[in-house]
Amino acid sequence: MKKIYLILLIAFCSILKAQYPAQNINLLGLIAPNTSTGAAVGVDSRKYSGCWGWFQASKNKEYAISGTSNGTYFIDVSSPTSPSVSAFVQGKLGSTWREMKTYQNYCYIISDDAFPNTFQIIDMQYLPDSVHIVHNGKQYFERAHAMWIDGNRLYCSSVTYSTGAYSSMNIYSLATPTAPTLLRQLNQDASFISQVHDMYARNDTVYASCGNQGLYLFKFNSGINTFTQVGSYTGYPTAGYNHSSFLTQNAKYLVFCDEVPASLPIHIVDVQNFSNITNVQTFKPFAATTPHNPYLIGNDIAIVSCYEDGLNIYNISTPTNVCLTGYFDTHPQAGGHNGIAYSPQVYRGNWGAYPYLPSGNIITNDMQNGVFILNASAAYSYSTCIPLNVKNNNSPTNSNLIFYPNPASNRIAVNYNNNSKSFLQIKTIMGQLVFEKNYINGINDYIVTENLANGTYIISVTENNFTITKKLIVTH
Repeated sequence: MKKIYLILLIAFCSILKAQYPAQNINLLGLIAPNTSTGAAVGVDSRKYSGCWGWFQASKNKEYAISGTSNGTYFIDVSSPTSPSVSAFVQGKLGSTWREMKTYQNYCYIISDDAFPNTFQIIDMQYLPDSVHIVHNGKQYFERAHAMWIDGNRLYCSSVTYSTGAYSSMNIYSLATPTAPTLLRQLNQDASFISQVHDMYARNDTVYASCGNQGLYLFKFNSGINTFTQVGSYTGYPTAGYNHSSFLTQNAKYLVFCDEVPASLPIHIVDVQNFSNITNVQTFKPFAATTPHNPYLIGNDIAIVSCYEDGLNIYNISTPTNVCLTGYFDTHPQAGGHNGIAYSPQVYRGNWGAYPYLPSGNIITNDMQNGVFILNASAAYSYSTCIPLNVKNNNSPTNSNLIFYPNPASNRIAVNYNNNSKSFLQIKTIMGQLVFEKNYINGINDYIVTENLANGTYIISVTENNFTITKKLIVTH
């Protein structure tokens, strides 16, 4: 029985891997525990939002903490190929935004969805058996948009109280983790900031993404509990809605994303001189990509959630010469990695990630598709680096692959321009192979589709270890 189960598990994992375009990142596990329907699902079928991770040293266990439209799931990913839900804490139903951060054995959970709502504090020490709710109410505030924890300081952005009062950003002491103490509201010292969307803080220096107002830097003066502005970066080329940021370990460079309007680039800026922040590089994987959240490892690796283009990993060791080292497309329904048109609803796909577990595995949430556990060790290797905006002569492009008609009925004509061997496959959306053929020196062929069932298929061409994919619709 165990042997049969293992074979089925391997087959299932193979189907999953075939479903998601990827380079240098391997899918270890996928779990989609949120089975909510109707009003319990967020806008535009969003079932998943923010995610985080936690390592339980006393039991040597790793957890994914996934925000969803109906609450927060605590998922044991110690065996990444077989993730399992350990606990669930219900929150506001139908939530579009849910974020969480951890401190010691506590998880702090916020949501910025409309009233009624609550701020939650969860004790995780009893995992994997259970979690205990320490606080679930409006005592501190009712809504907030994002969080960051620096030392024993909790930062919350766009805070709304049950009275309707609003604060652009609050800072709390976690000296007593179960009872945060408010130290200061940013609007007490910088009333000109109308909104902080998200913030990254280190050693009491706060890099505040202030939406359409741009990027502002503040120093929290712990002795007197006040904020002082120490820098800003506004009106930069392609400036949009400054969404979120992350600092390199050496504190020299900040990577940030502008979310609105769609398709703005990722930025690297030099922040060594707060009074003279300068642009170093802008980049993105495709012209229509919308970056959402960046995460950095050391000084060299940037991991960026890019909505319908999934999770992308970059080598930024030379900030003026950024290059893509790997990607995993958690959202094969659309996007540049598989050559399928982007959805008019731009807020779909990869929301965020957590790459800081001791195992090195990455946790990442796709709004429609669930919680992914990934191994990106190959992408972290600089030897795989392909410079951005430089076409690799051995790399196929989506424009090379042409087939018609689409939708198809009886057959399709396929054309692919190349000068080396290539391999064409057609698979169902679940990864079942229905056609394959080898070609030499280009493809100019007719493929019969009359025996295929109505539905969506993925047609792919592999050349020199690179694969491109497109969507094929069959209807009779």
